[in-house]
Amino acid sequence: CKDTMARMQAAFCASLLFLSTINAFLLAPSSLTAVSGRRQFSQARQNVGPALFARGRSSVGTRMQETAGETKTETPQTRKPKIAVVGAGWGGWAAAKALCENGCEVTLLDGLPDPTGEQPYLTPSGKPFEAGTRGFWKDYPNIEDLLDKLDVPINEVLTDFTGSSFFSPDGLEATAPVFSSSSFPQLPSPLGQVFATFSNFKRLPVQDRVTMAGLLYAMLDFTRDEKTFEAYDRMTAHELFIRMGLSQRLVDDFIRPTLLVGLFKPPEELSAAVAMELLYFYALAHQTSFDVRWIKKQTIQETMINPLAKYIGENFDLTVKPKCRVSRIVLSDDASAVTAIEYTDFSAGSETQVLDGLDGCVLALGAKGMKGVVSNSPELAQRCPELSRAASLGGIDVVAARIWLDKYVATENPANVLSRFEGLRGAGGTFFMLDQLQPDEDALWAGETPQGSVLSCDFYNAGAILPLSDQGIVDLLMKELLPAAVPGFKAANVVDSYVQRFPGAVTWFSPGSFKSRPPLETSVKNLVCAGDWVRMG
Repeated sequence: CKDTMARMQAAFCASLLFLSTINAFLLAPSSLTAVSGRRQFSQARQNVGPALFARGRSSVGTRMQETAGETKTETPQTRKPKIAVVGAGWGGWAAAKALCENGCEVTLLDGLPDPTGEQPYLTPSGKPFEAGTRGFWKDYPNIEDLLDKLDVPINEVLTDFTGSSFFSPDGLEATAPVFSSSSFPQLPSPLGQVFATFSNFKRLPVQDRVTMAGLLYAMLDFTRDEKTFEAYDRMTAHELFIRMGLSQRLVDDFIRPTLLVGLFKPPEELSAAVAMELLYFYALAHQTSFDVRWIKKQTIQETMINPLAKYIGENFDLTVKPKCRVSRIVLSDDASAVTAIEYTDFSAGSETQVLDGLDGCVLALGAKGMKGVVSNSPELAQRCPELSRAASLGGIDVVAARIWLDKYVATENPANVLSRFEGLRGAGGTFFMLDQLQPDEDALWAGETPQGSVLSCDFYNAGAILPLSDQGIVDLLMKELLPAAVPGFKAANVVDSYVQRFPGAVTWFSPGSFKSRPPLETSVKNLVCAGDWVRMG
């Protein structure tokens, strides 16, 4: 009886952690910013403005300005602080919003052709394209609040909460349910998750799932104090799994592929602390925290960024500079403050231009962008060793493909993960049925007569797929990976396709990387950082 009770308790704990894993990673796939969007917007909105104001207010001093032949004295009371925001992702736009709302004159620079989303990105045949399919979790209060303030009805731009499927060469491995619509009662976490998903795992034996219980200790321990967190950060996720007694089959058959699509690297190349963070925030907080919805029409840029850009532009002092790549941060003579930035304007014939008279600057960049700026800013590198360390961190390669078919292919769920297929070449793979997520098929086909399913497919940790030709990548999907997961793809033919490569596009949270991630506040008094990789402690 005691043995039976012990096994039941172990199975209970294992189901909890196993469920956490599938939802944190299975629901997180296929987005260059899916996991980080809420964090970037929240952190930048709440922290960037106050940090700049607190540290840089004194830098907005009296300034002389010549107008109409006379000299006019500008004081902190008569002149708006002039701030440059470098990077127009979630972090950059949130920083711009916070700064504008606090009375700043903001210039937002990005290399995108249209950071405002007014002009959607199109394929050569004129069809819509976006890198990755964005997921929005139930506990995304900042995004919901933003849409509400912009008078954008959330149900017009986001789908209902949907399930997801996980495929391997052996077939369907698991499904992630929608907890908020489950017939099970809303119970305290983790009871509800366990009872509602008892039959969702198809192949992995219970004895292997039971070994997941070892992570419960790590879940409670890794944030005990800063020293403990840093110890977990130095450890690889794979080493943690071994120490906690997870079975080899559990790691190889499930955790490794889910990490590849959740954090975009295998466990031996990931920080254990970051893996545990993701498990908590996207799995264990509440029973319904796992529920996810997707973009219902168009793209993130069109449905969310564009209304935000219009709101800021119509109500505040914002200038957006597209096709502009910032190359250098210019410091004052004593290197204590940013005074200007140099950037290349590719819309003006690749001319190098200067934005001067700055009172502050926000770097809303990833590792790749940070490397480009710091490597061309020797004074900044000398003054801010923390940014030099951040610039040394690596990025992860991503490949995104969109495919239009001549037949409709039925799938159990619109969001799907591919794992352990030899054709993945070590990458994580996802595919989304856009025709199931977005009811406006005319928009998906750009006015052409809809013929069949439209897929958004992505590969992460895709260094071995990156060199393939566009046709080679489409063939890999249509002739090998997709039919192995869903046989209905065998009868479908490609009508149109488009492939894009993004080398080093996603932040790599490698073991020991926490101390190298950029801080919110830098050694330059009027320079701050924003984004999902910023250290907030």
